[in-house]
Amino acid sequence: MQTRKKYIVLTFLASWLLLFLFGGDQLRRFAFFSGRKVEARRNWPRWMDQSLLKNFADPEELQSDGDTSLPSPRERRMGRLSIYKNSRCRMETCFDFSRCEEHGFKVFTYPQERDQQLSESYSKILTSIQRSRYYTPNPQEACLFVLSIDTLDRDHLSGQYVHNVDEKIHSFPLWNGGRNHLIFNLYSGTWPNYTEDLGFDIGQAILAKASFYTENFRPGFDISIPLFSKDHPQRGGERGWLYQDSIPPKKKYLLVFKGKRYLTGIGSGTRNALHHIHNGKDIISLTTCKHGKDWEKHKDTRCDQDNVDYEKFDYQELLHNSTFCIVPRGRRLGSFRFLEALQAACIPVLLSDGWELPFAEVIDWGKAAVVGNERLLLQIPSAVRCIPAQRVLAFQQQTQFLWDAYFSSVDKIVHTTLEIIKDRLLPHRSRSRFLWNTLPGGLLALPDFSTHLRDFPFYYLQHGSSPSEKFTALIRVVSPAASPSQSILRLIQTISRSQYCAQILVLWSCEKLPPPPSGKWPQTTVPLTIIPGRGKLSDRFFPYTAIQTDAVLSLDEDTSLSTSEVDFAFVVWRSFPERIVGFPARSHFWDPEQRRWGYTSKWTNEFSIILTTAAFYHRYYHSLFTEYLPVGLRELVDSLATCEDILMNILVAAVTKLPPIKVTQWKQYKETVPQQVKDTLGVAGGRRFSQRQDCLNQLVDWFGYMPLVSSQLRLDPVLFKDQVSVLRKKYPRLEK
Repeated sequence: MQTRKKYIVLTFLASWLLLFLFGGDQLRRFAFFSGRKVEARRNWPRWMDQSLLKNFADPEELQSDGDTSLPSPRERRMGRLSIYKNSRCRMETCFDFSRCEEHGFKVFTYPQERDQQLSESYSKILTSIQRSRYYTPNPQEACLFVLSIDTLDRDHLSGQYVHNVDEKIHSFPLWNGGRNHLIFNLYSGTWPNYTEDLGFDIGQAILAKASFYTENFRPGFDISIPLFSKDHPQRGGERGWLYQDSIPPKKKYLLVFKGKRYLTGIGSGTRNALHHIHNGKDIISLTTCKHGKDWEKHKDTRCDQDNVDYEKFDYQELLHNSTFCIVPRGRRLGSFRFLEALQAACIPVLLSDGWELPFAEVIDWGKAAVVGNERLLLQIPSAVRCIPAQRVLAFQQQTQFLWDAYFSSVDKIVHTTLEIIKDRLLPHRSRSRFLWNTLPGGLLALPDFSTHLRDFPFYYLQHGSSPSEKFTALIRVVSPAASPSQSILRLIQTISRSQYCAQILVLWSCEKLPPPPSGKWPQTTVPLTIIPGRGKLSDRFFPYTAIQTDAVLSLDEDTSLSTSEVDFAFVVWRSFPERIVGFPARSHFWDPEQRRWGYTSKWTNEFSIILTTAAFYHRYYHSLFTEYLPVGLRELVDSLATCEDILMNILVAAVTKLPPIKVTQWKQYKETVPQQVKDTLGVAGGRRFSQRQDCLNQLVDWFGYMPLVSSQLRLDPVLFKDQVSVLRKKYPRLEK
């Protein structure tokens, strides 16, 4: 036993001796020597030690990592807490839902004081709200409040900076700590750090802000908006630059940037590094130091050559001829370049770490932009080269959709902000992300109408479905009579014989006499219902609950149609449910002498309007006409008379970006003027067209552009007027 113990002890000692002789150097690096361990961690990697790491850069540059002028994470966190004292605000905790229960979602703007100055951009924002269907002049009805104090520019070095905002807003009796208030801001902070300090306590108000930093953004409460210039149009806006003939999608340049280079301060790091990816061929990256008052004091060795190269290219030409556009951060996270790239169909490559993208709550930016990392700038060229052509084209198409739907005007930016807030009030009736990111967009897909895609006229093809196989006929009657006229009786009988007719609704818009009793109306094979109207032209487009079919056939009392014409038109409409399909066509034109739009009923090969006196359309447009358009616009139509069909055509064209469809007709339609309309106008004939031209121009002014689209297409039945047997034709009566 003792001999065994001796062998064990000797073996153990020998093992330790060998370990010490051959592995002592490694032992000294282990954790037994705690002091050396801490020191090694503190000093590693030792940049000056050539045996450990070969130098690929200047050691002084490597050891001085970062801009000393930038705030530390701790400083940013303390600044954030000082600005956003209610950083935990959510709709459930900082918003009073009870204010929205009685009158719905209504927005009140504070009255402007006499000596109060407003910037051009903020005036446009307030005008957009007051033009919307949500505006109310009564604060007691309001669900949301917007200040009349200009809070867009909160850089205290700016001439538009408003002082003593805290004192002013706390003097408002409706302020209530900011609850149910919406504050707009484009610029925050100032030189050198450009923090998000607004200079006043926003309290529990919702902040709609440009260049929003994700650490300060309160999800589900705040809203990130794009940075736009004072020249951004109030309404309408310019179209995007992508056209049908602009393919293949890849253009002359792959990747471009042309802009300022900051020599010092926040935002200088990213722009200073952009020259590394410039190759002078398909990647153009141009910067200039020549901006600001004292740029020459800080200019480096690259400035002179950069300034020379900068002038060799035109910025607009680069936008037109590039597939991708770099959108780096400026002094703040956002820049005007973002909207410029969207409009130009130049796919934005975003280099702005920590930026909460505009309307990211509802917009899927992964389908329209490339989100890069500022620290991985050198990987951007290879990353965009790997994107296939079909994907590039999809990106470009999505940029055009987003630009037109949400960003092309101040109206659309403000209305998108309001619609996002409204959706939060009733989450179970809010729009899906699919509706926000698919034509025609969230602003034109009303959740009050439905939350099911199959109920809208835009998504049948995408989901492999089709509209219902029946239609509802809506006949508007304005002539005073104790009994229905012969023309109405014939029209009802003709429509009821259609195999696709589900019901007939008679809209009685005569104020002088009540509708005739039921015994005066003809017996039909389909239900016949009399609906009392209010004597307004816009009544024909009211969303009546009696309309249960997808298709509506709008008719006037003096319309003359055959059953074959109705059947054929309905079959055509089922193939184009998002458009107006009908018979009587009109067109618009630009009059260069009068410098205004003209309206004509001449029979030409081109048309842009289908009169709703004999036309099919989807019932959703009744809801859009009544609920989407503001009250003032409908009152304008009612006051001008004989203008409601022009507004409906403009509305549908603005939604679809497509022209209406004309179908063949046996008899030439003659536009007549009902007696009541003649009495209202005081004159007949030519005065009618003058009023329609006035109406057209006022509607174009309200929309901000001309939405109508011209077409030369007319759809006829197969074998229409061909020299073949009538027995072989499906609609032979169309040729009699």
